Amino acid sequence: MDAKLPVGVAPPSTQPASPSREKEIKTASGWAMLVLVIAMFIVGVALVITGAVYSGQNRVSAGEAWALAGPGLALLVIAFVLSFGFFTLEPNETRVAVLFGAYKGTVRQGGFRWGNPFWSNGPTAKPSTTAGTGEAVAPAKKGKSQAASRKYPRYKISVRARTFNMPILKVNDRRGNPVQISAVVVWRVEDTAQAVFDVEDFQEYVQTQSETALRHLASSYAYDHGEENEITLRSNVDEVSQALKAQLQQRLARAGVVVEEARLSHLAYAPEIAQAMLRRQQAEAIIDARQKIVQGAVSMVEMALRELGEKGIIALDPERKAAMVSNLMVVLCGEAEVQPVVNTGTLYA
Repeated sequence: MDAKLPVGVAPPSTQPASPSREKEIKTASGWAMLVLVIAMFIVGVALVITGAVYSGQNRVSAGEAWALAGPGLALLVIAFVLSFGFFTLEPNETRVAVLFGAYKGTVRQGGFRWGNPFWSNGPTAKPSTTAGTGEAVAPAKKGKSQAASRKYPRYKISVRARTFNMPILKVNDRRGNPVQISAVVVWRVEDTAQAVFDVEDFQEYVQTQSETALRHLASSYAYDHGEENEITLRSNVDEVSQALKAQLQQRLARAGVVVEEARLSHLAYAPEIAQAMLRRQQAEAIIDARQKIVQGAVSMVEMALRELGEKGIIALDPERKAAMVSNLMVVLCGEAEVQPVVNTGTLYA
């Protein structure tokens, strides 16, 4: 029987938050706006100076002087505000436009651009660099975690392909054997709105989900020596890598990330069982080699007996055939060099 909620308390929502969607916006050329801003500065300074000079020489009244200086001051203020709208974007770099907390779009035009000067410009402190990613990160404040305080200067998000080399993880495979495994993931940001607004930190999200997916993958397959047609980590690297890529893409789609490639880079037994597994592999290799040797020896003995019988070289009764088979098997299967013995007598007393 379901428990009743208190009066006035709404039931928790089971619907996931709607994902953000990127929309591209266009910006003005920075060079054209630079010429306009410089012209506004020149005109504004000229009007202010002209009003001040005319007022000092009593050539105009105070009201007329302010009529010249006032527009000049307004032009200077407007030009000063507009000068904060210049920014540059390198190839495969975007800027997420956020105006007073509202997402307005993403700029993908590269080069020297001009946009709304009131767009959020990110932290004022010089950002540091995250190890292994090269992404600019603001220094964490006291009492706050690095992930919670990470920002991107002017909300610039790179859409270049990035490589995440996972650390070596120790997990149990499908049969419970401890193994060491690692992988390399090549990924890029496709939807900048999802990357910035749908997850707290998309870089940390990629790292965490990648390690989680790799652990799940390693526990789903045996390391080696699987049953017939069974996929194993060691023998089916391509199939396992494709499964890892598919699993990563499903997990990282929420952050607007596309996985270009995922491949295992390290795979080995854990040190505590490595020697035992090595002896097992050596024993299995010896058994396989012996089986091939015996199969080859049997076929050679059969061929020898058949050739001797068909060509009538010698007639062998069952006892002589048994003796020849025994000798040939010793010669063919023995590891030490065999010394031949010439029998001039007879097998019968």
